[in-house]
Amino acid sequence: MNAERTATLQQRAAVYAALADPTRLQVVDVLTVGDAASSELSSRLGTPSNLLAHHLKILEGAGVVERRRSEGDRRRSYWRLVHGVVGTLVGPLTGPALKAPGRVVFVCTANTARSHLAAALWRATSDIPVTSAGTHPGDRIARGALATAGRHGLDLPDIAPRRLDEIGRPPRGGDLLITVCDRAHEDLAGADDLHWSVPDPAAGGTRAAFDRVHDELADRIRVTTPLLRRAS
Repeated sequence: MNAERTATLQQRAAVYAALADPTRLQVVDVLTVGDAASSELSSRLGTPSNLLAHHLKILEGAGVVERRRSEGDRRRSYWRLVHGVVGTLVGPLTGPALKAPGRVVFVCTANTARSHLAAALWRATSDIPVTSAGTHPGDRIARGALATAGRHGLDLPDIAPRRLDEIGRPPRGGDLLITVCDRAHEDLAGADDLHWSVPDPAAGGTRAAFDRVHDELADRIRVTTPLLRRAS
């Protein structure tokens, strides 16, 4: 057996070993639909922080989860699944209830890039109505976001950013509020349903930065939409 094949088998064995515990499987189930800080995971799972830290260390060592420093409160980090590692091993969700909502609302701080791209991707994927908003809206949609939508054939109208309280009453079935920005998640202090810790592409402003955000949002939406259909 060659070295590459051996390394692959060892990595697979490490992943299976890391998942061979009910608490660690619960962590993976929760992180399937959204990112979370250690304190949020501890509260959601009812697991003491020191025991949770032990389980997270094992998952991180196996390459199942990773941490991303908050763009808002730099003292916080958000745990997320490493894309493509767990795949079909994920079982039924034990995290947030994902009943099909009347509307999906994507929220970032300025409502100029990430939340609009997420809404455009959602419209291309699901028939559940979608809108976007900001906690501190900017003046206009980022040119990079509009250009990215154009490159990927997405419907992203050039409209003025809006505050969250300007999007109107939730329709029958309620809203599923998804923050795609650490600052917005921290501003809302638990009022959102899911959090996706997505870097701000406007910080670098490059085409590559916007395309990376597009790809990450597309991956997350690809995972989330079937779960909503199943829950309905």
